[in-house]
Amino acid sequence: MPNVIPEAKIFSCTQSKALAEKIAAAYGTKLGNVITSTYSDGEFQPSFEESVRGSRVFIIGSTHPGADHLMEMLLMLDAAKRASARHITAVLPYFGWARQDRKDKPRVPIAAKMIASILETAGATRIITMDLHADQIQGFFEKPVDHLYASTVFLPHLKKLGLDILTVASPDMGGSKRAYAYSKALESDVVICYKQRAKANVISHMELIGNVEGKNVVLVDDMVDTAGTLTKAADLMMERGAKSVRAICTHPVLSGGAYEKIEKSKLMELIVTDSIPLKQESKKIKVVSCANLFADVMNRVHNNESISSKFIM
Repeated sequence: MPNVIPEAKIFSCTQSKALAEKIAAAYGTKLGNVITSTYSDGEFQPSFEESVRGSRVFIIGSTHPGADHLMEMLLMLDAAKRASARHITAVLPYFGWARQDRKDKPRVPIAAKMIASILETAGATRIITMDLHADQIQGFFEKPVDHLYASTVFLPHLKKLGLDILTVASPDMGGSKRAYAYSKALESDVVICYKQRAKANVISHMELIGNVEGKNVVLVDDMVDTAGTLTKAADLMMERGAKSVRAICTHPVLSGGAYEKIEKSKLMELIVTDSIPLKQESKKIKVVSCANLFADVMNRVHNNESISSKFIM
């Protein structure tokens, strides 16, 4: 009997509906039908309104805080498992809680490991995600992980800008590896910002390692939360004689006063993906969709094809 590839079906969590619709369209299909019922106390229950028995199911949803986003993904994974789906792939454009990937002081959780275990327990047989806060989080999973890089969509965009005297910058020491990878692809110089924090999301001091005078600088990071680091780095570089400063950040968490900081900063432009929906519009923020990247990888995974061509860096 021939080895028949099971049918693929794509479903979306509510927080990622807009991106999921783009992914499904690029994949060449429609989103599956899911209805979510909500009780008066806030408890909710997703329900697949079509059969998934024997199918390969892709469930798309970023797990950024609050916890309801993660909970919805877990409930949908459990529902697919109990409905006898053959393969259940959790597609997490943004893997939330990833900053808690180690014990940086006594008596704190390693949340990224805990969530990896919960996703697998709920029913995920494969994970597809993009630009994890730390690459080693892949090792927290016992199931296969396809870790995609937003450089696949950012690099072509940067090359179209045609910037001369280009320099790639990392807003902190932890992102230096990412910055060097981009600089290699763009054949540019690299500068690094060294920062010290008073506490989480509060910077006490920042210094620049490298020369930016007369250069068009592109800051590279995996995420932008309060935008404090990013805007401080941009302002510092302009003070040091940079010609212009742009930033590319995969995940636009943008909490607190982030939008106001970006508007007031010397950043010319912030380029992000649609892994997380923006809370509000901003003339300085440009969104580059990652839908085609996810659709292509999902199609290759479904047909048991290599995805190595998608790893630009």
